Amino acid sequence: MLRRTSKFHVGQLVMHRRLKYRGVVVDVDPVFRENDAWLESASSPRARNQPWYRILPDGSAHEVYVCERKLEPDSRALRIRHPLVWLYFSDFRDGAYISARRSN
Repeated sequence: MLRRTSKFHVGQLVMHRRLKYRGVVVDVDPVFRENDAWLESASSPRARNQPWYRILPDGSAHEVYVCERKLEPDSRALRIRHPLVWLYFSDFRDGAYISARRSN
């Protein structure tokens, strides 16, 4: 398996290239981690070996799972509105969210 470096990080604001919704990254998988049926219905099988991101979309109450090639950085540096944002993050500074998890 190829080891890939992710383009985005937890707390970073991103935008979906085609659908144009904004969101914040809450988790990064180096490769696809859901079931195969989901991948076939939601994306191209080629997307399996690239990083995938769990995103909290702005103005929504759900979470989405998106492959890297469908995302771009969101440079607007505006907070998102999502009911779960403060479960994952403790602060918003300089256009990014600060993780609520403590690192060792």
